[in-house]
Amino acid sequence: MKKENIPNALTLARIALIPIFILILTFGHSPAMHILAGIIFALASITDYLDGYLARKWQVVTNFGKFADPMADKLLVMSAFIMLIEMKMAPAWVVAIIICRELAVTGLRLLLVETGGTVLAAAMPGKIKTFTQMFAILFLLLHWTLIGQILLYIALIFTIYSGYDYFKGSAYLFKDTFK
Repeated sequence: MKKENIPNALTLARIALIPIFILILTFGHSPAMHILAGIIFALASITDYLDGYLARKWQVVTNFGKFADPMADKLLVMSAFIMLIEMKMAPAWVVAIIICRELAVTGLRLLLVETGGTVLAAAMPGKIKTFTQMFAILFLLLHWTLIGQILLYIALIFTIYSGYDYFKGSAYLFKDTFK
């Protein structure tokens, strides 16, 4: 495989791990199965870091990667949070806020590209949000409940703040909305 294709292959691997992760949590109700799901989630999360790192290092950023990488992240995290609700390990209202923010920022990204070709890069609050979300999920799956819950609420705070930050920076798009 050409090195240009490795970051995209990692993104596709992350997407392919999602149904496996869901199936394990759907049919595996023991703590051991939760740990296995946690391992799969951790591997998928590592590909998130690795694909971006390699694409930048090798200067092989592609349109597919720009689209699929953030989509794969959202699919993985949202799937995990929904499964945690089912397992009664995460409150639905927290997950609803997280999912709504993810969809709103994705819509904002699309609007920015459509109106001026601007790509909304991930800012530090958004990176902290992703980091804390992924670790909250992992710790909850490993039944390290206290740490997982603390990280979940930290993730919620950064989810709200980073969403606000992205929309504040793009407020000019909506200046004519309420005239």
